[in-house]
Amino acid sequence: MHNPGTAIPDRFPAEERFAQGAQYIAGRLTRGTSGRTHAVVDPASGEEVLTYELAGPADVDRAVAAARAAFPGWAGATPGERSDALHRFAAVLADRAEDFARAESLQCGKPLKLTREFDVPGTIDNTAFFAGAARHLQGQSAGEYSGDHTSYVRREPIGVVGSIAPWNYPLQMAAWKILPAIAAGNTIVLKPAELTPLTSLLFAQAATDAGIPDGVINIVTGTGREAGEHLVGHPDVAMTSFTGSTAVGKRVAEVATATVKRLHLELGGKAPFVVFDDADLEAAAHGAVAGSLINTGQDCTAATRAYVQRPLYEAFVERTAALMETVRLGDPFAAGTDLGPLISQVQRDRVAGFVDRARAYARVVTGGEAPEGELAKGAYYRPTLIADAAQDSEVVQSEIFGPVLVVLPFDTDDEGLALANDTPYGLAASAWSRDVYRANRATREIKAGCVWINDHIPIISEMPHGGYKSSGYGKDMSAYSFEEYTQIKHVMFDNTAVAAKDWHRTVFGDR
Repeated sequence: MHNPGTAIPDRFPAEERFAQGAQYIAGRLTRGTSGRTHAVVDPASGEEVLTYELAGPADVDRAVAAARAAFPGWAGATPGERSDALHRFAAVLADRAEDFARAESLQCGKPLKLTREFDVPGTIDNTAFFAGAARHLQGQSAGEYSGDHTSYVRREPIGVVGSIAPWNYPLQMAAWKILPAIAAGNTIVLKPAELTPLTSLLFAQAATDAGIPDGVINIVTGTGREAGEHLVGHPDVAMTSFTGSTAVGKRVAEVATATVKRLHLELGGKAPFVVFDDADLEAAAHGAVAGSLINTGQDCTAATRAYVQRPLYEAFVERTAALMETVRLGDPFAAGTDLGPLISQVQRDRVAGFVDRARAYARVVTGGEAPEGELAKGAYYRPTLIADAAQDSEVVQSEIFGPVLVVLPFDTDDEGLALANDTPYGLAASAWSRDVYRANRATREIKAGCVWINDHIPIISEMPHGGYKSSGYGKDMSAYSFEEYTQIKHVMFDNTAVAAKDWHRTVFGDR
């Protein structure tokens, strides 16, 4: 359904705000030195909104040097001092919330209601959470485990972190990479996707304005092959955190291995949505539409494979299709828009290719086309429901990353749970049932880093996010993320003051 919208507010003035460049190194905007430029394109209109100089290896080197220089002072700050800085940071973000929302909508094509109600508030909350968590970097209690010694554990920052974030949630992914790293006392160089650098740059500027020292947060905006690989392989980078596709994640791991650095990977997903025959059909259908279409389906945790027990199957297909047809496509800045465009025409065509090939072996119930008229200028694609595909088919096994939900039937509970696990991915999943025993079984047996019951998508700062299997390893958000960004050191004190220890006889002398 096309929504023409009403009054459209001013878009974000990207050229004006980033006239000095799209790199942020040692507390200031600067231009990239690769000799090449890149254009940020509004995917709703196809218009260029910012042309900037890409970062090259020399820019990465400068950013890493700035982070390395800032590390001793930031790591040496007390947890309370880092906490205070992050609380100020959260306050600055809150003051600039509308700025962030409009910039994110411009570069990604997200409806303003999504950026205003999800992306930006979630980022502010995440910042406030880590402001508190910075005071709770605790190790094991001291104790005498050998009898002659006192042991305790120190949790220390690793050093310079080099992270790479994707284009689907630029602001939130910047926050997920930066916040646990700096709360733990590290400094960071982040490479956002070159398609969507605006809010990462605004985030770093806000940190500086909040009093976080220059060099603690640096942004280099360049291509993955040039800036990204140089950052991951840099000898002064102690850790890499990457969010993106599984294929690129494998390359990141290969480059990181050469310098034996710590690695955190949050990769692709193909989330199952398992509907048992006692589920609330209306709740499941609403959850499937919202869970599959959030961010135009460009979400690694989006519901992509709905498995519905046979008694509810046809009714679920019919109701879900009807709800999808009420979703309003339109300008991201217009009131009433539910769904914006995909990130680019290339991505739109990729999604369309999956759907067009599926027509040969499955039923396209609704959608399956790009809209005509005014929206044809953008990278729009209608919400699409596909039914009756085989489990081993492309649309069931591959990550489409668009507004496409595939629905398949199952008969027994055993079959439904087996089908849910039958992909290489394991990032997120949901199960729908009124039966607590069925629901608990699903949480035990589905191999995914997050399993929702009777809902799909909500995340909270206090709980971890990360996957199983080919969806990667390590956690974003929550106190669990500190396991990625800290080094554990065992300290052991002798308590005897005896020069000749009893164990020395294993090397020289007798008892």
